[in-house]
Amino acid sequence: QVQLVESGGGLVQAGGSLRLSCAASGRTFSNNAMGWFRQAPGKEREFVAAISSSGGTTLYADSVKGRFTISRDNAKNSMYLQMNSLKPEDTANYYCAASPFTIATMGINYTYWGQGTQVTVSS
Repeated sequence: QVQLVESGGGLVQAGGSLRLSCAASGRTFSNNAMGWFRQAPGKEREFVAAISSSGGTTLYADSVKGRFTISRDNAKNSMYLQMNSLKPEDTANYYCAASPFTIATMGINYTYWGQGTQVTVSS
């Protein structure tokens, strides 16, 4: 199985940047599509970005397109989310997830989940 640990969250002012990291264990990491999701208290989890197993295909939610960049380094068993031009509405707990099958925007397609890292953007 795959274990995922997020890091890099914190407090930042609107317009600032953060880089989230997701470290994965397991020998099958490179076979998994990966995704980032976020959830604020009392709200449903929403898709942020996803990347194929090879890194050749990426998907972004309209709300973050042009501001966020997802990437991965299979040699390091790591995935990243570079977040620029942050807005207060980006405030949420961010989760990384792994899909053994295919890149997707729905959480149901992801089998493995990290514990989350909090991102708070002040206005």
